[in-house]
Amino acid sequence: MQFFIILFPIFCIFIVGFIAQKALKFDVANLSKMSLYVLSPFLAFKTFYTHILTTDYLFYIGYVFGLCFSLVIIVSIWSILMKYSAKERCAMILSSCFMNNGNYGTPVLLIFFGAVGFDLGVIMMVLQQFVMSTVGIYYAAKGSAHSDIVNQKDVINKVIRMPVAYGAFLGIIFQLCHIPLSKSIMTSIGMIGDASIVVIMIILGMQLAKIKLTQLDYPKISFALLARMVISPIVAFCMVYFMPIEPVYKQVLIVLAAMPSAANTTLMSVQFDTHPELVSSATLLSTLLSLITLPIVLGLVGTPIPF
Repeated sequence: MQFFIILFPIFCIFIVGFIAQKALKFDVANLSKMSLYVLSPFLAFKTFYTHILTTDYLFYIGYVFGLCFSLVIIVSIWSILMKYSAKERCAMILSSCFMNNGNYGTPVLLIFFGAVGFDLGVIMMVLQQFVMSTVGIYYAAKGSAHSDIVNQKDVINKVIRMPVAYGAFLGIIFQLCHIPLSKSIMTSIGMIGDASIVVIMIILGMQLAKIKLTQLDYPKISFALLARMVISPIVAFCMVYFMPIEPVYKQVLIVLAAMPSAANTTLMSVQFDTHPELVSSATLLSTLLSLITLPIVLGLVGTPIPF
């Protein structure tokens, strides 16, 4: 029951966005642009500036990129076998390869693993933010339906111009160079950055309000959900088995790999018009499905694992 109480506020925010879009008909694309270009860079800066970098980050960096690209390869192979277009493949990658280990994952880790799990969850949230700001933006731009993105050079230029990654880099530089910021400045940065979390979730609810269930591509969504909720934790188990870290950290990483699709991917898909109906529906369905799958994964990692 405590598990459902933790997740209840998340679903409430989705519902607010859903109702707001049905009643007021917002321009979701412009809201997404505002969140992606204005709010999110402040969140990235704050996250990387306030969390101390250690040598353990090397293992976690290898893990988060390794897991991401393993899933990219799996989804790409399936897309080729099913003869999906490049745009459809990119949308499935956005739906499958990036997990919601921030506002969704960290509260779950805190309840089931305590402070140890929460601290590692924050670290992984930082790294996942960076992966989505680079790899995620790349595939969102590559799968774009916009006519101005026509080749690999245009895609790379889109990634380079995204301010989220620069916010992360600035946060790292400011931390490593021990550049102090006043409390008032950090408060302002925090307020702007934290606002992006709620805005992203509301935008997801708005995007869901525009979806017609009869028009959903269930074969693609089904595989995206399979990759996100089943294949991902299996790949994570294989990876952490060989990592020289404490068993409890390995368990935490497996649980994080089983989290639903990141809400940020909906933001990217809306901004670049990368099949947003597919990405947003996969995000919602994976979040609902996690109410069943996450307790199972938590039960499995709670049993003795031969690490």
